[in-house]
Amino acid sequence: MRNPYLTLTLCGILIFLSKLSHQASYFLPSPIHNPRLVDAFVAFQAWKHSITSDPNNFTLDWCSPNVCNYTGVYCAPAPDDNRTITVAGIDLNRANISGSLPEELGLLTDLALFHLNSNRFCGSIPDSFRHLRLLYELDISNNQFSGEFPSVVLHLPSLKFLDIRFNEFHGNVPPKLFDLQLDALFINNNKFNSSLPENFGNSPVSVVVLANNNISGCIPSSLTKMAGNLTQIILMNMGLTGCLQSDIGLLNQVKVFDVSFNNLVGSLPDSMGEMKRLEQLNVAHNKLYGDIPENICLLPRLENFTYSYNYFCSEPPVCLKLSANDDRETAYMIDLCSDHLRNARHSMLILLSVMHLVAQLVHHLHPHPQLLRLHQCILNSILDQHRDLY
Repeated sequence: MRNPYLTLTLCGILIFLSKLSHQASYFLPSPIHNPRLVDAFVAFQAWKHSITSDPNNFTLDWCSPNVCNYTGVYCAPAPDDNRTITVAGIDLNRANISGSLPEELGLLTDLALFHLNSNRFCGSIPDSFRHLRLLYELDISNNQFSGEFPSVVLHLPSLKFLDIRFNEFHGNVPPKLFDLQLDALFINNNKFNSSLPENFGNSPVSVVVLANNNISGCIPSSLTKMAGNLTQIILMNMGLTGCLQSDIGLLNQVKVFDVSFNNLVGSLPDSMGEMKRLEQLNVAHNKLYGDIPENICLLPRLENFTYSYNYFCSEPPVCLKLSANDDRETAYMIDLCSDHLRNARHSMLILLSVMHLVAQLVHHLHPHPQLLRLHQCILNSILDQHRDLY
């Protein structure tokens, strides 16, 4: 269940940011004297002309030069000049807009957040996105984008959150993706046809979901290098082969581990009993065999363990005390858990970004030390209450 305190706090900050950004635009002279807002106006007008359907009229007010008043657009003082207002975020999630992304969006060089979840955009990601050097979060999930992996994301030095799931991307997944300093990676439910590279474990992500692609082969031995950061890994229905490595128990921060619907062989490693934070474990629909280690079923936080449709010889009696779910039900539950953890993580990432922007606005509009200290106290309080999301 989503934390109501976090949700209300996030909504309040977004509303506050929206109001402040609108007020800030009124304090400025005409945007024509602000080159960054002039570029933004050019970018948004080009984008509006690339939109073919907007049934909910999200872009109806995208007309005047005051881009900070546009629906879904958030402004803040520029990082390199707090006297200059610039476009810092775009959020058009669930707007049901169709169209494409024009090259002119590369003019938004101060953009930190770009959210287009659940629309009907198609085509590819413009190469001009390489100019978005401050982009921190990119979410284009649940659209109709297609073509090869959007390699432009490999050139975004500030990127931490990447979500391109539920699109029509195909071809290889570039190994360089796993060298990026990402915190969350979602590329599931596309049409990628590739294999996991040996540098897979180089990724510092806490959440990685690659499910429902044809990313086959063995799980690289470098996987255990992700210990310490990784909390959720979902590799279901990918065509994986080989065995689960014997030292997989080193992933002692993982809460969700799903490798179901693959072609894995061998036995479950005893070291999995060291994954003390594990809550959801799904190895169903593979070719695993041997005995199920008892210490797995004794894990203190384990809620669901699905191992049906394998060739196990026996199961310890203690395993029968766990919730006995049909593998389809458990897969559904893990999917819900995946969405919940992803949304919680995503909300916190947005919260951090927005709080940073609010801090800039507070400093710009009301440069009083007490206000700045108050903002820092609020931020620290929120982080303390939601530290478990990390």
